Amino acid sequence: MTTIYHNPRCSKSRQCLAILEEKNEDLDIIKYLDTPLTEKKISEIIDLLGIKPIDLVRKNEAIWKQEYKGKDFTDNELIKIMCDHPKLIERPIVIKNNKAIIGRPPEKVVDIL
Repeated sequence: MTTIYHNPRCSKSRQCLAILEEKNEDLDIIKYLDTPLTEKKISEIIDLLGIKPIDLVRKNEAIWKQEYKGKDFTDNELIKIMCDHPKLIERPIVIKNNKAIIGRPPEKVVDIL
């Protein structure tokens, strides 16, 4: 089973999903804006990605620029912010066999298939 944390309004996310479908992956598609992630789930994803929470934040989003840019946060605070504002989570995220990748560029997803 391959899980994709997907935002249908994002062209990169749609492209990544199309690649997964083309590869006939058995997919669990999670529209994380409709079904927000828990702090625990975000932490698990960050661990699988092997990154810091700040690296999962979309820093060009208006809400980040208006409310958070230039401020210091702990890792737990950043996870809480992403939980409260899922639009700030980088996308798409693909997980397979306890490996995760951010599908940017979308072709990068084949690295974990």
